[in-house]
Amino acid sequence: MNVHKLIKSFGYALNGIVSAMKEQNMRIHIFSAFIVVIAGLVTGLSHLEWLALVIIIALVIGAEMMNTAIESVVDLASPEIHPLAKRAKDVAAGAVLVFALASVIIGLLIFLPKWF
Repeated sequence: MNVHKLIKSFGYALNGIVSAMKEQNMRIHIFSAFIVVIAGLVTGLSHLEWLALVIIIALVIGAEMMNTAIESVVDLASPEIHPLAKRAKDVAAGAVLVFALASVIIGLLIFLPKWF
């Protein structure tokens, strides 16, 4: 195993996270996750509830990062407006929306019974 290559690959991944944080939607997802974690700490969630929240937070953030990557590649490959480029970007954004809506539903299923 080449430790130097491994360390460099982690550096590239961290650069990707930092780059994604420049996107407005990513900052919204991170802020929402922060609020959910605070609410979870105040509410006193079970291990299983934390597991569900951590998984869905990771899925939403990961999907947003993939969306950003797809948008960047599409913009590089097709700087001009093209129907297929638009479709690729719209579908990637739609995938993020599906995960985000699922996260809201999961959050409601976890928090509402504890609060009301």
